[in-house]
Amino acid sequence: MEALIKRHLNRMQTVKLDFVRSMMDEIDWNDRLLMIKGQKGVGKTTLMTQRILQEFGPTNTTDVLYASLDNIYFSTHSLLDFIERFHAQGGKYLFLDEVHKYKGWSLEIKNAYDEFEDMHIVLSGSSLINLIEGEADLSRRCITYTMQGLSFREYLRMFHQKDFRKRTLQEILTDGNSLCAEVNAQLRPLPLFAEYLRYGYYPFLKEGQNNYYLRIENIVNTIIEVELPQLRKLDVGNIRKVKSLLGILSSGVPYTVDTVKLSSMAEMSRNTLLQYLQNLSEARLIQLLYSDVTNVKRLQKPDKIYLENTNMLHALATTQVNEGTEREVFFINQLSAAHVVEYSKTSADFTIDHQYTIEVGGRSKDGKQIASVADSFIASADEEYVLGNKIPLWLFGFLY
Repeated sequence: MEALIKRHLNRMQTVKLDFVRSMMDEIDWNDRLLMIKGQKGVGKTTLMTQRILQEFGPTNTTDVLYASLDNIYFSTHSLLDFIERFHAQGGKYLFLDEVHKYKGWSLEIKNAYDEFEDMHIVLSGSSLINLIEGEADLSRRCITYTMQGLSFREYLRMFHQKDFRKRTLQEILTDGNSLCAEVNAQLRPLPLFAEYLRYGYYPFLKEGQNNYYLRIENIVNTIIEVELPQLRKLDVGNIRKVKSLLGILSSGVPYTVDTVKLSSMAEMSRNTLLQYLQNLSEARLIQLLYSDVTNVKRLQKPDKIYLENTNMLHALATTQVNEGTEREVFFINQLSAAHVVEYSKTSADFTIDHQYTIEVGGRSKDGKQIASVADSFIASADEEYVLGNKIPLWLFGFLY
């Protein structure tokens, strides 16, 4: 345990508070058990350690301790024994990282939760973690938060020191020009937005652009080669096929799903294809869009498939990224964080929260398809200000 305390102290020396994600204020840290899920690289560990630094300072290991469950310590010590020992020494707050890498973690956390009622435990792990299907059902005990990569708003704050408050979708659709005026008074949004679409989603951009796409590729490989076999029982013999499937999806325009053609290209059966698409979606590598999310059945064919974010799109694409694809991937990524996004089969690209109809495009998009549709808008990639029902696409990057 002394080694873990030393690791905790060393980590606290490297934590900075110059940029803190807005998610920090959205989490109820008073809950006894909470989980932060998210794709590798989006900043879960940073958020946890920043919380420790804010509340307990850099040297307090009596009340609080951070530990990553992939530490070699846990190869010879059980998680429950560690928690019991920390509690016996007066500890009250545990921040446990990479929990999915410790076999049987859910049962031992359940036992600790039930036994130590004054203990607060914060967990973090893969997007693939399912609190219901583990060895112990933690769904009624654990509050879950999902962490995304940086929004365009957070990117501007982290890399360009421009701080704007987040907006609701209603504010963007009805009073977007007030935000446009505020932003344009301080910077030119379009070139910075183009930069963000290529490099701004993952906080590790702070370490430089040189190996940025390589790191994204490594994240994708870790999810497919390690996390999917561990957490979704993916047959390791099919890893190549899953990578091939993701490669097919990352090329060209948004995929309108033809399961016969796609399963043939990926060399797998239709049911296997649909299962792997679901797995990739749960891993937050792709986004599956349906025309009616309220009636989606297990292994139902999605209407369209997109990669999860634009930076991943650029990292994995083997050809020039299509502008229309890039715009739509950004839009879905930012909206899906807190809204229901459905594929529109009729008048436009997307339906949001079963209410708003939104078409995504460039300056030439005239909106004729949605002219007679109530609550309809164009998300335009080339505008700096709102023009009628034409909303600058970058404004949707201020939702979180």
